[in-house]
Amino acid sequence: MPRKSERHLKLSRQLISMTWNPRNLYQLDSKKRLFTIKQKTLFQHMWKAKRDTRGYHDANITEKQWLRMFNPQLPTYNVKIDNKPSNPNAASLMYACMERRLDFIVFRSHFASSIWMARQLVVHGKVKINGKELPYPSHKVKDGDVISVDPEAVVTLEKPENGSKELDFVPQPYQQPWMFIPDYLEVNYNTCSVVFLREPMTRPSLTEVPSPYPPEFHALAYEFYLRRGRNRK
Repeated sequence: MPRKSERHLKLSRQLISMTWNPRNLYQLDSKKRLFTIKQKTLFQHMWKAKRDTRGYHDANITEKQWLRMFNPQLPTYNVKIDNKPSNPNAASLMYACMERRLDFIVFRSHFASSIWMARQLVVHGKVKINGKELPYPSHKVKDGDVISVDPEAVVTLEKPENGSKELDFVPQPYQQPWMFIPDYLEVNYNTCSVVFLREPMTRPSLTEVPSPYPPEFHALAYEFYLRRGRNRK
C-alpha cells in the first residue's frame, strides 16, 4: 500500500502539494493552463480554483473545518496612489491564517521535505515552541513565537561518517524550486529555529503567501466560498 504522501500525489488528481516529491514538479510544470476548454462557466472556474488552491493549502483539513476557518473579511488596501501599481488582489490572503500552523512553519523553513513529514515531526515531539514541546500540528503560533526543531530530525542534516558531533548539510533531490523563505519568517539554520514575525500581507506586485497560483486564481476560490457562505445563511 503506498504511503499517505504518495497517495496525495496521484497524477490523475493533477494537484500541486506542499512537498519536494518529483511528481509534484511534474504537476507544477503541467499547470501552464489553469482551465480546460470544457470549463466554460463562471461556476466551473470558481470550483476549479477552489479545488486546486485547497489541494495546496489545506494541510489535510476537511471542507467542514475550512468553512469554520474561512474569514470573508480581508484587508482592503488595494488602492492605486498616483497611478502606481496597486497591491495584488487581497483574496490571495484567504489562506494566510494557515501560515500560522506549526506544521506549515516547519515546512516553509525547509526542516521537512513535505507537509506530511512536518506533521510527523510535530507529533513525535521533535518540534518545540518557546522551549516547550507541543505535539499539535494545527496549533497556530503568535507573533514573536520561536519554533525550534531537533537538528537530528531535519531532513537536510545527517551525521558525518567521521563521528563528529556537527551534522553535515546534505541537499535533497528536487528541493531547489522550494528553497525560498517567506518574509514573515526569520530562520536560523545554525540553531534549527525560526521566529514567526507577523501575519502574511500583500505589497506592490507581491503577495507573501507562497502559492503556485496567481492572486486572480485565489480570487475565484474566495468568491466560491463567499457565495457558499451566503447560501448557508
